[in-house]
Amino acid sequence: MQDASLGELNRRFLDLSCYRADLGGRLAQLSAAQRAAVADCPYALFDLRFHDEAHWQLRLAERGLWHVADRPQIDGELVEFVRLALFYAWYIASTARASALLVLGMPERTAAAFARSTMSRLTDLGLTESGHLSARWSHCEGYWSALATAASRPDTTQLRRVQLSGIQLAAAAQLPLRPKPREV
Repeated sequence: MQDASLGELNRRFLDLSCYRADLGGRLAQLSAAQRAAVADCPYALFDLRFHDEAHWQLRLAERGLWHVADRPQIDGELVEFVRLALFYAWYIASTARASALLVLGMPERTAAAFARSTMSRLTDLGLTESGHLSARWSHCEGYWSALATAASRPDTTQLRRVQLSGIQLAAAAQLPLRPKPREV
């Protein structure tokens, strides 16, 4: 069963992305119904540096370091989305911590820090973290192209295959990097 909240967040992200340089070209050509079909994934299509433990340990622990003058000038719709995404991340980290890794790419320590966080802290972070919003696996051009192409076709089977390949990307992102073999 798909998580309706996650699907809605993905759809809102894709709607925002139609105006952003990272995915706009491919997804802007899709209809709203096609973007909604793309959004129906068992993982987040967006990223807020959830994989970066050091970043979130610091950001969730900071108190009162931001002042009005420090706040970036960011679109209100974007800030609203980021706040919702952070609340969703808190919810997943609090209720299904093991799922946070595949659904959001969030390591255990980051999930634990989110689970300990307060609502007011997450609200404050919505503004400051908006600059970090990006497409998950934005470096995987093939994935995003395949997703947009499959969504533009009437056969939903291929779209589902591409969506499920995202689970492989999520799992692969957790594998330790191997050092390059030494030349002899």
